[in-house]
Amino acid sequence: MRHLSLLLALALAGPAWAADEAPLSAEAFAQAVTGKTLYFTRRGAPYGAEQYLPGREVIWTFLDGHCVRGRWYEAREHICFVYENEPEPQCWDFLETDRGLAARGEGADPVNDLVVAGESRAPLDCDGPVPGV
Repeated sequence: MRHLSLLLALALAGPAWAADEAPLSAEAFAQAVTGKTLYFTRRGAPYGAEQYLPGREVIWTFLDGHCVRGRWYEAREHICFVYENEPEPQCWDFLETDRGLAARGEGADPVNDLVVAGESRAPLDCDGPVPGV
């Protein structure tokens, strides 16, 4: 919650996409995110945050204090995630844009992209099943 004001300020600027977006490879994605917590917006509003741990493990929250663990892997040139509460994979393309990193669900309309509005090296604040992270 402490990063909510940062997310709101960055979200007000709105998206501005580059014409030549290319998805990151799994190697480039790992290099860009491992050891970081990324804060995402969708359509200009705060959406959630994900902490990227070594070994392709992640912790996700919708910024409500409840966190779930998962992992990511590469499949069909996408970055896919599975979470402890959702065993079906969710696959995304991560794109470097002129506004920074954005995530587009496999086959999704770009209007629904998750845009990285902030990043930190600090762990997530979790009240849920991952206390102390």
